[in-house]
Formats: sequence, structure tokens, C-alpha cells
Amino acid sequence: METNRRLMLMIDGDNAQAALLPQMLAEVSKYGIMKIRRVYGNWASPQLKAWQELLHTYALKPEQQFSYTAGKNATDIALIIDAMDFINTAGVDGICIVSSDSDYTPLATRVREKNLFVMGIGKSTTPRAFVNACDVFVYTENLKTDDIPLTEVSDAVSETKSPVSTSEQAPTEATHLESLFRTAFDSVVQDDGWAHLGTLGSSLRKLDPGFDPRTYGHKLLSQLVQANLHFFEMEKRESKGGNSDIYVQLKEN
Repeated sequence: METNRRLMLMIDGDNAQAALLPQMLAEVSKYGIMKIRRVYGNWASPQLKAWQELLHTYALKPEQQFSYTAGKNATDIALIIDAMDFINTAGVDGICIVSSDSDYTPLATRVREKNLFVMGIGKSTTPRAFVNACDVFVYTENLKTDDIPLTEVSDAVSETKSPVSTSEQAPTEATHLESLFRTAFDSVVQDDGWAHLGTLGSSLRKLDPGFDPRTYGHKLLSQLVQANLHFFEMEKRESKGGNSDIYVQLKEN
């Protein structure tokens, strides 16, 4: 995973959860260094009060955008214009868009066409078009901590998707996971019939930018595989330096 990318963090304050900012920053830091940090919205609105308390603590620059016409989201347009400007002038290597709004799909697609990294952060209800336009997409439901109840970081309990263990997955969800695993495995399997776990993880993300073991109740991919040994076998192999790598193999039906 490349961690030296110069990234711009562009937050739609009207469509993002301030309570999860520390967790979001930690996620973005896995993929690069945030050189630009901006939050967009109408700062006269009570809706952005939670963001105001975080600006100085986390070195975020507020960008004021008045809502000139009811029903029209001027924040989206302002964020998109600035993002394209930075791409052409600031020498960045990628962008992280924090929003659940599908209006950012064209922006994500355009940035990827310039061979730059695109990350998204939003709710599990984010339209699939936006998710698939990103290289990586992180669902905010997977960012909850023991200190922040999930119901406090969601706009409505009905939109919250709590992580569940593999044994509690609905049949359709379990079937989807198995299908995703098998497709990813087929694309990276070696001549000996085994696949390196890290390579498998990369393949899973390429197939589904929103794939995250935490969605299925596990922090690590290895834990998720371990919980699905009904169709996977795992093997540890010694590598140089005394470390061990994990390899997986599909079981025969």
C-alpha cells in the first residue's frame, strides 16, 4: 500500500458526519499524506455547528458556500471546482471525497482518468455508481468505535448497518461474499492452486472498492477468511527474514 501520496481531503460538510472525523482521518492516512484539508458548506447553517468545533483541532480549512436557491446544492459545485483546480495546480496524487452523494461520481471518474488515486468515505446507502468510481471506498458504519455508539453517528437508525458475524449473515449476503471471494481468487491464483492473502485482498478491492472485512464483523481479512473455512483453506509459509505469509486455497465443492 502506497502511503506517500499527496492527497487532498475534500469534505461535503452538508453530507458528512463530524463525529467520525478522527476515524476518517486515520483511514485516509493509510493511503497517503493529506496536504489539503477542506470542509465545504454553508457555515451559517446550524447543521455545520459540529464541524466548526473541529476546524482548528484538525487543521481543516472551512469553505463558505451559500445556498443561493432552495433545493440546489451549491456545495457540490464549489467542491468539484476546487478539486479540479487543485488537480491541475497543486501537484497532488489523489483525492478523498467525504460524502454519500452520487453527484460526485463524475468527479471521481475524471480524477481516475488522470491516473490519480480516488478514495471515498460515506454511508452504506451511498449509490453504487459513486462507490465503483473510487479506487477505495470506506463505509462510515465500519468506522464506529466503542466510544461512539453507531446510532450517534448516523442520521437515522434505519440507515445504520451494524457489522455482523459471518454466522449471522443473511443467506443472500453470505452468497454474495462467497461469490466475490471466488471471483477474486480466480484472478490471482498461482500455478500451485494457492493465492497470497495480500494479493487476494488487492483483487477484492479492485472488484468491489467498498469491500471491507469490518462490514462482516472482522477487523482483518485473515480473520474473515478464518471465519469462512467452509470454502477456504489457509496455510502459513515461512518467508525471508523469519516472517510468515498467509496463503489461501478454495475447497472443492
